[in-house]
Amino acid sequence: MENLAQVVAALKQGEVVAYPTEAVFGVGCDPDNEQAVQKLLALKQRPVEKGLILIAADYEQLMPYVDDSQLTAEQIQRIQATWPGPVTWVMPTKPGVPNFLTGQFDTIAVRVTDHPLVQELCRQFGKPLTSTSANLTGQEPGRTAEEVKQQLGAFLPAILQGNTGGRDNPSEIRDAITGNVFRQG
Repeated sequence: MENLAQVVAALKQGEVVAYPTEAVFGVGCDPDNEQAVQKLLALKQRPVEKGLILIAADYEQLMPYVDDSQLTAEQIQRIQATWPGPVTWVMPTKPGVPNFLTGQFDTIAVRVTDHPLVQELCRQFGKPLTSTSANLTGQEPGRTAEEVKQQLGAFLPAILQGNTGGRDNPSEIRDAITGNVFRQG
């Protein structure tokens, strides 16, 4: 937590930062800053078509991005029963959510994290962060700040110090409408 202010300042300046999540370290940036997202995609060598996950402190932070009016009360209940927690849901987007976040889809992947450090980071920053594993394509995701520094340190002005949530697997990804699992947790 000692460098939280430094990480928030870097985010506000349009930088890409790393932070611990439930299982591995993630790298992320301001989801509303296209230049920051482009930096992140270049760093990860990730095609924009794939879209990105948003990670948030609470459901309210996701409201500018998701259109839950397209979901039934039962679907919303199913989603909220898993949050905060390690389940990412693919939800319909509000009109105007940029395709540098959604990729080739008309949906967006979102998660309300149960990791206290990331919750605090999102609260201090005032909105969600993009979240993708902290590794170069083809490499193992970093599980400690030191591992992230070795792989990506040259590209990151700030790494939030702290431990991951101790889970072995990345978050499960499910479809909000069908409930289908895209990636096992």
